[in-house]
Amino acid sequence: MGRSRRTLPEELLLLALDPATGTTAQPQSLDLGLAGAQLVELALAGRIAPDGDRIAVVMPRPTGDPTLDSALELLRRRGSPVRAVHWIGGPRLGLRQTYLSHLERCGMVHAVESQMCGVLPTTRYQATDTAISREIRSRLDSAIRTGVPPDPRTAALAALAHAVGLGKHLYPGNEGRSSRSRLRDLIRHDPMGGLVAHAVMDVQNGVGAQPRRTAAPGGAGRQAAAEPMRSPSRPGPGAMARVAAR
Repeated sequence: MGRSRRTLPEELLLLALDPATGTTAQPQSLDLGLAGAQLVELALAGRIAPDGDRIAVVMPRPTGDPTLDSALELLRRRGSPVRAVHWIGGPRLGLRQTYLSHLERCGMVHAVESQMCGVLPTTRYQATDTAISREIRSRLDSAIRTGVPPDPRTAALAALAHAVGLGKHLYPGNEGRSSRSRLRDLIRHDPMGGLVAHAVMDVQNGVGAQPRRTAAPGGAGRQAAAEPMRSPSRPGPGAMARVAAR
């Protein structure tokens, strides 16, 4: 995998980064979303594939991205397909910080050291190239505005943004209600993104212990309030030291 294209975890994190405060919206659920975004990126790279509500490794060859390859190796060591909800709900300490540090090394954000309440040290992050964040946001806005089915990467990003509760951060207030609804609906346009997004919401709702029934055929700083977790029809089976961004 070349580095000319940003990965979904990187895009999701940039989307959640508040340019005014240097913090990330929805920090707790964002960690789950980053773990889910890794799965979608690995699927887009042809390394894993959905197997019902489980994830199976179909090609263990490294992608060249160290963080993704670490996740791929952990999946490979499982030896058998793992339920997406169990993978996403597992320990992911430091994942958001790992990606923030990576974005800093790549020059996409820079760290600003400060103090919370004048006492506690904290680190905030500012985007160094706002054009990148604008391009990511523009893709979502375009998919919402036009109603044209987006490409799988944008559809998965929309599904993850909804799943972690970024809707009210991206489209606030009553005027953003219809955009939040359409953001949620984009979940149906990518089977893998839909599977992972539902798993993220299941973990947050505490229902990861039992498999979700598949629909019949045909049928994460300043924390923003999460959009109600309403799920559309479920796709069929074929289908991240420093305290960051408080």
